[in-house]
Amino acid sequence: MKRGVIRVADRGWGTYRTVTAAVRAAAAGTVISVQPGVYRESLVLDRDVTVVAENGPGTVRIVAAHGPAVSVSQGAPVLRDLDIEGVVDRDAAMLVRGGKPVVEHCRVFGGRVEIAQTAGAELRSCTVEGASGSGIHVTGTAGVVIEECTIQSVAGHGLTLNDAARAEVRRTTVERVTGCGVVMVGSTLSTFDDCLIAHTGDTALLVHTPARALLRDCRLHDTKGQGVRVSDAPGGAATAAQAGDDEAASAAGREEYRVRLEKCEIFRTALEGVLVAGAAEAALRDCHVRESGSAGVIAVGSSRVELDHPRVVDVSGTGLAVVDNADVQVRGGTIARTGANGVHATGNCTVRLTGCEISTTSYTAVHLGGGARAELRDCTVRDSAQHAVKAESGAEVLAEDTRVERPRMTGVDITDADAVLRRCVISGAGTGIRLETRHRPLLEECEVSGSVKTGIEVAPATGAVVLGGLVDAAGSAGVFLDEGSEAWIEDLRITGAKGSGLVIWTGARPRVRSVTIAGTVKNGVYLNDGAAGLLEDCSISAAGYPALYVGAKAAPVLRRCLVHDTDEDLSQADDAAVRFEGCRSSNVKVATMPVADEAVALPAVGTRGAAGVPEGKERKQESVGEEQLPDLLAELARLVGLERVKQEVASLAKVMQLVKRRQEAGLQPPPLSRHLIFAGNPGTGKTTVARLYGRLLAALGLLARGHLVEADRSALVGEYVGHTAPKTTAIFRQALGGVLFIDEAYALVPAGQSNDFGQEAVSTLVKLMEDHRDDVVVIAAGYPDDMERFIDSNPGLASRFTRTLTFDDYASADLVRIVSHQAVQHEYRLHDDTADALLAYFDSLERTERFGNGRTARQVFQQMTEQHAQRVADLDDPSPEDLTLVMPQDLPPVVA
Repeated sequence: MKRGVIRVADRGWGTYRTVTAAVRAAAAGTVISVQPGVYRESLVLDRDVTVVAENGPGTVRIVAAHGPAVSVSQGAPVLRDLDIEGVVDRDAAMLVRGGKPVVEHCRVFGGRVEIAQTAGAELRSCTVEGASGSGIHVTGTAGVVIEECTIQSVAGHGLTLNDAARAEVRRTTVERVTGCGVVMVGSTLSTFDDCLIAHTGDTALLVHTPARALLRDCRLHDTKGQGVRVSDAPGGAATAAQAGDDEAASAAGREEYRVRLEKCEIFRTALEGVLVAGAAEAALRDCHVRESGSAGVIAVGSSRVELDHPRVVDVSGTGLAVVDNADVQVRGGTIARTGANGVHATGNCTVRLTGCEISTTSYTAVHLGGGARAELRDCTVRDSAQHAVKAESGAEVLAEDTRVERPRMTGVDITDADAVLRRCVISGAGTGIRLETRHRPLLEECEVSGSVKTGIEVAPATGAVVLGGLVDAAGSAGVFLDEGSEAWIEDLRITGAKGSGLVIWTGARPRVRSVTIAGTVKNGVYLNDGAAGLLEDCSISAAGYPALYVGAKAAPVLRRCLVHDTDEDLSQADDAAVRFEGCRSSNVKVATMPVADEAVALPAVGTRGAAGVPEGKERKQESVGEEQLPDLLAELARLVGLERVKQEVASLAKVMQLVKRRQEAGLQPPPLSRHLIFAGNPGTGKTTVARLYGRLLAALGLLARGHLVEADRSALVGEYVGHTAPKTTAIFRQALGGVLFIDEAYALVPAGQSNDFGQEAVSTLVKLMEDHRDDVVVIAAGYPDDMERFIDSNPGLASRFTRTLTFDDYASADLVRIVSHQAVQHEYRLHDDTADALLAYFDSLERTERFGNGRTARQVFQQMTEQHAQRVADLDDPSPEDLTLVMPQDLPPVVA
């Protein structure tokens, strides 16, 4: 074989007429110099030779005679400055099945470049165009380096990688293709640096997991699909081999996210800028998404997305959409000028935003619904056309150190959802914060200023906890507590309201402590007709109207309140029933409020109230007082069985009554924990007694409401790190003013699992019980033996649960009484013999751990009515007695 340089020309002495002949004659290392011309042959390369156009690019064209124009089977050949032309655009113009060829400054057209099996190839400064299906197709375990190339004018995809192919792509352009720019399937792995993908008929970059891609400094634009789409592989999950490859990748320390984009631009897409679906994962760092025809970034399914300092602007739809069970984390960056929401989350998804700016949105800036969970920390939300933050339909939002500026509607709107707001600043909103929910949102050290309407509005029948903070310069009321609401407000400052500072509407029962109200245009505190509540240690000054207005039949208690530096301290209706305890006035021109230490209902001194408060409210009064105590104790006594429990609860009621008397007399209450352990088997009346206990304490004035909130492990323990404490706190807030009843509390501390999330729930409960020791009663219930393990799980529990009430199983006679009560309630009558049969029936039942006590009695009654119905249905003309009388034969059979 010849070495050195040999020549190919269609004429002339000492040359080869075909490139194929020259390759056959060449030894390894030979340079084959090709004279200008068109060579119609199918060249096969299997050795280390260099084939070069002697006069440079565009002078030599190799046209396929059949099959590919160039095929490489082995070796490391070099092709330089050649035009390689296929004859059928759906076939390969160049096929690499082995070896590691290097292709430089070549133009491939009329067919694709295919690299398959175990081959490797390098394409440098090449152009691939005019193919169908795909411009470059890499498959098998092949690898390719594509550098400074152009893939264009393809009737299909630009670059396709499947199976376990690998690709390194640098400074390359993919454009004017009818399909996707790049498609990756299987367990492929690729990197793209400083590349351009543009003018595609479908998605610019399509990745089906478990494929992995890394893009740096790339630009993807002018697509008729998405800019980037990452989704599950068509047809299902990864194969075992692919799963093993994933484990190997993890062991090798590769990036956690399968698809990563760094400093990339995605713009002018017909659909979403970035779509991540299924169980796929993606991360974007310092990327710019703009001018998308739909959402900027959307995560659906159970996908996971991380956005680090993104810039999502000028999109036609929502900036960031999170749907289903997706999990998205955003750190820094901007979402602005969106055609819909800034962030929209729905389903059971989670979205965490830290240090972000969301501005100039056409709809709500952050909209949550359908069970979505969102966290905003150190964020700025400004200039939204609707609400800045809206959560509804069971969503949860935690916002800390977040600033809201100039939303046209509400700063934060919570509707049938839950919220925790800490150290948030809301300025220039239509309404600062509006709460309408069965949950009890928490506002801690928040500032609301310059609202066009109300600063904070608590809607009808809504509870809220407001701790510290400031409401300044509200356009109407500073804080408005609507009909039947139950707010807890402490250490709040209300200043400069253009209406009244604090408005308490009909039926509202707030507890207000250490609140300062100053500089209001109208009343400092306005209590509408039929309002109630407790105001303690409050200061009211510089009111334009009387500092306090109390409407007809309003019955609030004001304790140790100070009215000072104002014209008039009090105005009330003739039949107002306000009670003052230790209140005083200072530097007031017209002082009619009782002096300190008086506790009497005052005669009316006027009827001047705050003009401009909302109209059309119903005026009804709700009263709960100690006069209900005998009725509640009688209700307790009527319970079936539970003699020891009833005695202990009645004794506790007397002790609590003494506590209240001592407090009213100015004496210190005795040391007493109101929290209880209820130990007993299922169906022994624990929930019923807990509900009565709360009502007893409310009647004594030791709980504001006395309602019962039931919870178990599923309601308190979260699904991931950081979820448990907010979830436990949310349930606890719902119980403020009443009783939190934790059924099967021992399940919070599973035996032998020291690192279970339940331990976090217990620790959170202990702290909340201390912070709100006068505001809530916690009752933990469960099997006696297991409850000891619960108490021993945390040192704080033993000091807070000092009394255990033991609920004994019901005797057979008690179960018969329960069935009798059920019969009366449902308009049945037990035959005399039926009661005796029932007693024998319950005596015969085996009392295993599955025995349900009262629940079993109710189930037996249900079965009896079903048996009765079948018996009576066979009668031709049943009498009224037949329709109501339950006979012994209607009892169910005894099951061992």
